[in-house]
Amino acid sequence: MAGASAHPLLGVLDRAADGRFPAVDGVVEVLPPDRVGTWAIAEFTGHAFVLTARSPGDEVFERVDAFGGVTRPRFVLELAGDDAVIGSHDMVLVRRGGSAATALPVVTHFDDHPRVRRARHHRRDVRVLGDERGLVTIGTGLAGRTELSVEVVSGDPGTGAGRELILGGLADVPTGTRVFAQVAPGNAASVRAFLACGFIPIGSEILIDR
Repeated sequence: MAGASAHPLLGVLDRAADGRFPAVDGVVEVLPPDRVGTWAIAEFTGHAFVLTARSPGDEVFERVDAFGGVTRPRFVLELAGDDAVIGSHDMVLVRRGGSAATALPVVTHFDDHPRVRRARHHRRDVRVLGDERGLVTIGTGLAGRTELSVEVVSGDPGTGAGRELILGGLADVPTGTRVFAQVAPGNAASVRAFLACGFIPIGSEILIDR
């Protein structure tokens, strides 16, 4: 849950996870970056939040709305500026931690894997778990939330390895802790795996790496 010193977006995410979403009013709210300086666009149905060092009165926010406006390429490029790296437009899903599955062991042989490098770039206190099927990363990400990602490295598609890895990772998270995942909408296999494990979609987001 969001505490007194938590970033405002964390409370929004917690409420959305409980089914209490922001008003569908087209409003774009401007918030400061999170504790580690992350810029981001968090989009819900008809309402959005932009984490940025720019002032709410900046002209970039003139005439932009939350009915798709904040994720249009022209707006994102202008917001980010020339020196930023713009991340993918990901679906955000959430469920509670805890699982009846056997927890995965901590591993180190995936340290050079792109999924692990990305996790350690965007998150803090990252744990890497896995086995011969693949890996799971768990760490503290945007606005202080717990984030989980998965990568299958062996096995045929459709065998359930992704679902098994996700559930094994969730077993390492205290029961009741909200766990968030960001998945590219076009990655149907990953979307289906997270949905099958009880994750629910609540919105979308774009991270801006400055």
